[in-house]
Amino acid sequence: MNITLNQTDGTNAQLKVVLEEADYAPKVDQQVKEYSKKAQIKGFRPGKVPAGLIKKMYGKSILVESINKILQEEISNYIKTNDVKLLGEPLPDPNQESIDWDNQKQFEFNYAVGLLPEINLPLDKSVEGYTIEVDQATIDEAYENLKRQFGKTTNPEASEEGDFIYGDLKQVEGDFESKTLIPTNRVVAGKEQFVGVKAGDTIRFDIRQAFGDDNSALAHVTGLSKDVVADLNGEFEFTVEKINRTEPAELNQELFDKLFGKDVVTTEDEFDSKIRETIKENYDREADNLLSRNIIDTLVDNVDVELPTEFFKRWLQVTNEGRLTTEQIEENFDKYLRELKWSMIKNKVVEENELKVTNEEVVDATKEKMLAQFNMPEIPEELVESMNNYANQYLSQDNGRNYINEYEQLLAEKVLAKLKEKMTVVEKTISAEDFKNLSF
Repeated sequence: MNITLNQTDGTNAQLKVVLEEADYAPKVDQQVKEYSKKAQIKGFRPGKVPAGLIKKMYGKSILVESINKILQEEISNYIKTNDVKLLGEPLPDPNQESIDWDNQKQFEFNYAVGLLPEINLPLDKSVEGYTIEVDQATIDEAYENLKRQFGKTTNPEASEEGDFIYGDLKQVEGDFESKTLIPTNRVVAGKEQFVGVKAGDTIRFDIRQAFGDDNSALAHVTGLSKDVVADLNGEFEFTVEKINRTEPAELNQELFDKLFGKDVVTTEDEFDSKIRETIKENYDREADNLLSRNIIDTLVDNVDVELPTEFFKRWLQVTNEGRLTTEQIEENFDKYLRELKWSMIKNKVVEENELKVTNEEVVDATKEKMLAQFNMPEIPEELVESMNNYANQYLSQDNGRNYINEYEQLLAEKVLAKLKEKMTVVEKTISAEDFKNLSF
């Protein structure tokens, strides 16, 4: 057997594998013996089918199967032994000469290979991070949302400001019609039309004026995407079916227990402290997520690397056959390139810092997510074994794909934590309101 790698330029190479009969004959003979043991052919006892008959009936398929297995193993070993950094896997040369499986004894296979060069991480670049100030207005808004979320819904006869009005929304000159819920507090112009209405009343209004030309509000009311409502305008009619009003929940022990568990907080002062703490933790987590995205964008935008783009396009086409068209690949190719660069950056950080994820870490992280899902602070002693079994079953599902996904997520978190240590983070103090208005 002879394997050679011929680099054609900085990012592409040709891999050639030549197999002699001595390389594959022993495996073919072994496969023939296995078939002989299992084959059930009329006129022969099980396990007594002659090898010659097996070769005559299945010889070609056995030869193809054996050679394909040898190719996979030997190419993989060659790549590992020679530390060849590849993009994806080698792809068969489309110009490969046809093979005469009946008569050939020597076989030559050619593959196109995309090479990934070494990269230097631009760790000297600074990134922007955020410290969020949680002001009283944010706290007040949280209280209002909680009171509304856990409040009691009633259906009064006539609407008031702040109510939600359910009914049929119809375009006067157009085809759009839908059942919807209009929040009166989102109405900007002509709000008086929506106050005092009863079931059966019809309101007519200019939809863009009514909602202040706010595409977000229009999307919420119509159920259409922001792109679609950007072109939505004109007169609409809304026929009221019922009024929904939420009576705000009281700040009492029942609400405290619903939010934080039984008797975790027992006074309004403790409740207020817990609300502030929770809001701050949520904003800190969002700020950390935004910092991670800023780090990824900064590194991807500034890493200087030449990539085998044409090979990459072909690899995407081959490995996603039936799922991605050539047009889709071209349309989204910049996104695929960014994902590839980030993958290279992650691998570089893992290699330089010897980052690892243990099996114990994977299992523990899975159990933590399960605890959060069931809103449990810790695993009760009597459920430890059941939780362990549940976690292991989950991780083994989908041929171990869940395990791989959890592993990759933990590894990415370790990479980002290391990058946050190494890069200069310029902290900027910002209000909660301004942070919410940032473009994510």
